[in-house]
Amino acid sequence: MKRRQTKEVKVGSVNIGGNAGISIQSMTNTDTRNPEATLEQIWRLEEAGCDLVRMAVPDMDAAYSISKIRGRTKIPLVADIHFDYRIALECIDRGVDKIRINPGNIGEDRRVREVSRAAKEKGVPIRIGVNSGSIEKELLDKYGSPTPEAMVESAIRHVRLLEEHDFTDIIISLKASNVPMMIEAYRLISQKVDYPLHLGVTEAGTIWSGTIKSSIGIGTLLMDGIGDTIRVSLTGDPVEEVKVGIQILKSLGLRKNGIELISCPTCGRCQIDLINIANTVEQKLQNSNKNIKVAVMGCAVNGPGEAREADIGIAGGNGVGLIFKKGEIIKKVPEDKLVDALMEELETI
Repeated sequence: MKRRQTKEVKVGSVNIGGNAGISIQSMTNTDTRNPEATLEQIWRLEEAGCDLVRMAVPDMDAAYSISKIRGRTKIPLVADIHFDYRIALECIDRGVDKIRINPGNIGEDRRVREVSRAAKEKGVPIRIGVNSGSIEKELLDKYGSPTPEAMVESAIRHVRLLEEHDFTDIIISLKASNVPMMIEAYRLISQKVDYPLHLGVTEAGTIWSGTIKSSIGIGTLLMDGIGDTIRVSLTGDPVEEVKVGIQILKSLGLRKNGIELISCPTCGRCQIDLINIANTVEQKLQNSNKNIKVAVMGCAVNGPGEAREADIGIAGGNGVGLIFKKGEIIKKVPEDKLVDALMEELETI
């Protein structure tokens, strides 16, 4: 797939847009005024493979905590701010790498100018985030309801306010809980601006339903070549957002680091406990950085052939299983030794 060419924006140590890879973001659900709890979650997100972490900054006390957080992690930090330009200025001064604020919501032009100037001096990009549930009243009156066109017009309004102050380190998001609306909004704006786009289905739901909606929405746009950074929004542990995001990128061939696991869905021919074996293998491999494909198949007759493209894998039979590499059988072991044998062979790759 051919990526849409966008302006490159630097967020701390991470580049977004241009020729940079697609980065994965998440957001803490701790109280930012509690720096220890927030840091613990940031460290977990970083370990899971998150590239940038966003934090809610609802008041000045939360902004003051940024200093305590910034000094103890190297991952780029994003401050999520609504309405109050003074909080934005404080966060910029305390070392955040990006702020999320809509300039049209912070009042008079003087305030927009102050935020733009401070952000430009410190090299802090601004993400404009338009959600279908927070479109301006006059745009809702114009279009009759939240629509992709209304979302795009709202975003362009905010962009122009920053551009009037010669600020162009801008990233845009157009999120909706309705997947078709979200997809159409991003497609429309990708034809109008060359700023990097942050993809996401907002309020996607629980881990199960939210993963499905996010995979469809984000995956569809990435296949169109649209999108420079992503966040999977799930109700639950934010580490799960990172895991899903990584899997979306790996499934599309957009991220190579880490093992890709394939496994068959099982059928009436399966004579081993494949579901348990596949889950065990996935758990053991979740922190591996090997760039290989591992297959867990349930049929010892067809498994090696069906998974021929895998670097290594196992295929089960009646109480026994086969270990194979590149489709070639290398050994036969009892079912209860399959996972251990696979792990041993993985060490040789």
